Amino acid sequence: MRRKPNANSESQDNYLKAILALGGPEESRVASNVLAQRLGVAPASVTNMLQKLAAVLPPLVKYERHRGVLLSAAGKRRALEVVRHHRLLETFLYEVLDYPIEEVHEEAERLEHFISERFEERIEAKLGYPKMDPHGHCIPAMDGRMPKENSIPLTQVERKGTFVVDSISDRDASTVKSLRMSGIVPGIQLRVRERHADDGYPVSIGHSAQVLHLSREVADAIRIHPPH
Repeated sequence: MRRKPNANSESQDNYLKAILALGGPEESRVASNVLAQRLGVAPASVTNMLQKLAAVLPPLVKYERHRGVLLSAAGKRRALEVVRHHRLLETFLYEVLDYPIEEVHEEAERLEHFISERFEERIEAKLGYPKMDPHGHCIPAMDGRMPKENSIPLTQVERKGTFVVDSISDRDASTVKSLRMSGIVPGIQLRVRERHADDGYPVSIGHSAQVLHLSREVADAIRIHPPH
């Protein structure tokens, strides 16, 4: 039985999603100050919310002061459920309602907490049971299963070579728009050039000779993997 939203559920969901994202595939502990920075809230507010999430039944997090926080089994289920809602909604807005890709994230953020299971199933069927959202992120299955991520941020690439864009971050609309206008989208081939001091992150798209010099912020929003 799915948990129904209440007055506090939207804020709680945002915490659970942030912990899931920051914990990464290894599900590492997340420090309170890192969580505060991600959510744009005061550290005291984070402590208060984590204590609440740990006190509900069943607990949604495992929290120890000064040791950070982990999602409990129940918290992980809810986080993945909301991520599934979000990515299905982004795909629906982009493919069916023709939203620009840089606008779908914010719209999905507003809707993700409140759609019913029936509505979720209808969206998925209408879209043909997609595996990826428009940004290249995996859509969790109904039971929460999701393939392990095997890509890395462009900023972690230490050698020049040819790669494929796996996904782009959806968190900043201006970055998404800038990447779209540059032609950097999931699935595109990207050639990483040799870096020099103060050169940014030089890349070329496909076989183009044109070199784009990406800022660290923009490069960090791009995840890539070697061609298969």
